Amino acid sequence: MAIERHGTTQRYSDICAYGNTIYLVETPQTLDSNVATQTREVLASIERLLEKAGSDKTRLLMVTIYLRDIDDSIAVNAVWDRWIPRGTAPVRVCVEAKLAHHDFLIEVAVVAAR
Repeated sequence: MAIERHGTTQRYSDICAYGNTIYLVETPQTLDSNVATQTREVLASIERLLEKAGSDKTRLLMVTIYLRDIDDSIAVNAVWDRWIPRGTAPVRVCVEAKLAHHDFLIEVAVVAAR
């Protein structure tokens, strides 16, 4: 079975899929905004990428949320709770981490089924 890659650069791919499992990571684009805005932006981008890969947010299996400041988890959870359809929550972890860009407040890694 071949590995599918979409949006591939020398450093990363936007989407990797193997069989019926999809992997992706999203970061914010608007770097001068607050964590709620960055979270909404990242989640909307995840939705678009999942659709491109033949899935949607109801098929999430595992989500890892990386936050620059764990105290932001309250704002992130408020956005998340409005975004995820009731009864479809994946396994999820939220951790504080030093992120790749100093203006990133959030990064999200996703594993989903098709």
